[in-house]
Amino acid sequence: MGGDPDEQELQRALLMSLQPAPEPKRSKPRDGSVSEPHDPEAQARRAERELRAAAAEQRMLAFRRAQESSPSARVTSPSQHRYGHPLPLADAEKLFTMVFGSRVSKEILTQWCHQGFRFSPEPETSLGLVQREGGPCGVLAPVQAMLLKYLLFEHQKGQSWPSELRSTSSASCNASCGSQDHVLVFSDAQRTRALLSALSEILWLAGGKMKAVVAVLDTGIVMSEDAVREEEQDEVINQKLEGISFNSALELERYLRICTFTSMSSLLQQLNTLLPIFRSRVGALLFLFSALLSRGLEAIQADRDDPGQSLVTSPFGHASQEIVNLLICGHAVPEVFDGNMDVGGGMTVKGIPSKVEVGFLTLLEAFKYCTVGQFLKRPKWPIWVVGSESHYTVLFALQNNIQDENELEDRERRIRQAFDAHDQSGGGGFIVASSVRQLLHDMDIIMPMDMLESLCANEFVVWNELWQALHQIDKSKGGLKSADSTGGVKQFELYHFNGIAKTVGNGSSVQQRPRLTKLRVSVPPKWTPEEYMMDYKPSASANDATGGSMGVDTQKSVKEEPAQHAPIVDCIRTRWERASCNWVGDAPSIV
Repeated sequence: MGGDPDEQELQRALLMSLQPAPEPKRSKPRDGSVSEPHDPEAQARRAERELRAAAAEQRMLAFRRAQESSPSARVTSPSQHRYGHPLPLADAEKLFTMVFGSRVSKEILTQWCHQGFRFSPEPETSLGLVQREGGPCGVLAPVQAMLLKYLLFEHQKGQSWPSELRSTSSASCNASCGSQDHVLVFSDAQRTRALLSALSEILWLAGGKMKAVVAVLDTGIVMSEDAVREEEQDEVINQKLEGISFNSALELERYLRICTFTSMSSLLQQLNTLLPIFRSRVGALLFLFSALLSRGLEAIQADRDDPGQSLVTSPFGHASQEIVNLLICGHAVPEVFDGNMDVGGGMTVKGIPSKVEVGFLTLLEAFKYCTVGQFLKRPKWPIWVVGSESHYTVLFALQNNIQDENELEDRERRIRQAFDAHDQSGGGGFIVASSVRQLLHDMDIIMPMDMLESLCANEFVVWNELWQALHQIDKSKGGLKSADSTGGVKQFELYHFNGIAKTVGNGSSVQQRPRLTKLRVSVPPKWTPEEYMMDYKPSASANDATGGSMGVDTQKSVKEEPAQHAPIVDCIRTRWERASCNWVGDAPSIV
């Protein structure tokens, strides 16, 4: 039907109606004037042109819908579309409206059409994807979090990789970061493998671990695995992208090609072939389309509380929480708590359905606007997307045991739970004295009689009093007293990566680059009363935050330093209550 006279006529009508009207003839130029004349006839012509354009577009839409619904609809030759099948116009309309809404500004479209998956060229931030435009961070940050999982913890064992990606094996984080400054540097092959694994896992998860859909552009070329260098691939792709935009559903229907995969191995191989397209300026948007199509457009709308709202929000083009959740857990749910919540009246609000590989923390929880559930706070790997009011960044650790409770934390938690079980005050934090003996018996705590009598001298016993008494009883007798000089303080390191290119001064020069910041974190036991916090500060010099173990250190204390504060600390405290942090240089930014 490509040569159908009716379709050609409609296309010509649309193109002609979009041409600018001829300028009216003038006897001589106006002095310094560049404004259009207030000519009623010219204004009438302009209005007529706009009406004709709108009518032509509607006729083309109706014509193509009729084509798709007709039994004799055209069949596309496989050789004509190298990357799969065209996206039907009806699906293109649903997809475009779902992402951008019915009215989207040119600025938002520009943001989302100029962001690909590219690693930082700077050695100190080479593990990170660079963000050039505002908005797509809601796609970049989850991908960044997932690829860190592969760089630091999982090394693509058993995958059948192309030859250029087998040149080096992924090093463990200890080997990669063995220098005193723990510079996280990885080879190009390692980074590429991690990125491909992250992209494929996210799409596979969105497809219910049964299928994945990849949406790409039909650029008219096929990239060989070893034919050209990356720079040459990028140049070819950029040339093919000239003049291509996603300003409407018609553009999606014209340029998008859809491939469906039912195995991870075939998905990985195809993503490797198509990687130059995902590195290009439309890469992040294409990946978002792929994730939405992998989940299924109907399933996406069923996940959401308000399907009428666009996933990219106005007026700034930020990614919604549904986008972030889709890429983290495979469901485009709007909330961050665990499971679903019945809010009455037959309404259910949807949250995160199960435990996830990488998690999520948000400054909004520190502001008491929401509560992040344990599925996101305690992911399988110590990696979190961090949300602020307007941006997404990534927080991670190099060892997974930072999420483990130490012996003292576990003991104190169980005693507190037993205390709360006897608390009949509705959360007031005290129990009747007669309940203390039962609590001690249940928890196998041997308390000296004089201490017990003093503790129960009044009718009620508050938690702080019991806590102080238990810290005078040796842990061999069920108490909380320990020879550990840290008093149960947990000490570890976190790294914060902000991929957006910020202006960074370097002597006389100024550069645009992302930032990676190492934070030293100290966390007191969860149930430590506020008035005793001063007794829980680290007191001696460390095995160090620089040259020794990079995991949790509860047996050796670190050099005491004044705590520093920034919004990232508030986010960390939603995961580790009352944590204190230190860093070198400028404060890590989450905006």
